[in-house]
Amino acid sequence: MKIDSHLHFWHYHPVKDAWITDEMSVIKNDFLPADLLPLLEQQGITGGVAVQADQSEKETHFLMDLAAEYDFIKGVVGWVDFRAKNIEERLEYFSQFDILKGFRHIVQAEPDDDFLLRPDFLKGIAALSRHNFTYDVLIHPRHIPYAVDFVKRFPNQRFLVDHLAKPCIKDRLSDEWARELRAFAPVENVSCKMAGLVTEADWKNWKYDDFTKYIDITLEIFGTERVMFGSDWPVCLVGASYGEVCDIASKNTEQLSKSEQDKIWGENCRDFYSVKDKR
Repeated sequence: MKIDSHLHFWHYHPVKDAWITDEMSVIKNDFLPADLLPLLEQQGITGGVAVQADQSEKETHFLMDLAAEYDFIKGVVGWVDFRAKNIEERLEYFSQFDILKGFRHIVQAEPDDDFLLRPDFLKGIAALSRHNFTYDVLIHPRHIPYAVDFVKRFPNQRFLVDHLAKPCIKDRLSDEWARELRAFAPVENVSCKMAGLVTEADWKNWKYDDFTKYIDITLEIFGTERVMFGSDWPVCLVGASYGEVCDIASKNTEQLSKSEQDKIWGENCRDFYSVKDKR
């Protein structure tokens, strides 16, 4: 099974989706599973994980409703307020939904770089493993030291770093990012999504080999057992088509064995999110 580990869906709203700037006007539209399905079929991808783009429980239910309608959505990463006093109650409620695999918070948008280490947030994260939920870590390079401290506090919790922690590919900045990302290497409960790369590159002038160094470094740090493909569709459309995003991953992993490629293109995602075929 080939799985896209990172998909978004939305009914566009200019207030809710204010993060979509004029420069990103190509994604100021509705994007739903029916729009993506033919693109998946062209690439031989049979499953995907829907990830929250809005910080509300309404978003979590929206994605679960889509998953009930479309078999290719094999899992949902939703949102819940980890700082809420009733977080245990909310996680208990959400644990009844098998399609809901985990949660994410948009840490990159928080004003404090050490947001992950807030006591109230840590208290909420501590409750996740009791319900077997995962947590996607959405950060920029400046957050990596805090994120390393964060994940080390929860050795029994499954974590996944989104988008390689968003290295600045456009400006060819890799040294500090790589040095800090290496701190994740020995932390075996942390995996990484090879997704969102094109959005960090020059949207109009990128080349396939612009991504090689970043992918190679990520594979060196996490190994082929802890890296998975994701497209970040439709956000990726600001710089590339769905097919081009798949080609970026293919061209930059073709040196790997078939078994290693199979892990990156589906097996690692399946195992991390406990994905099951709904058919």
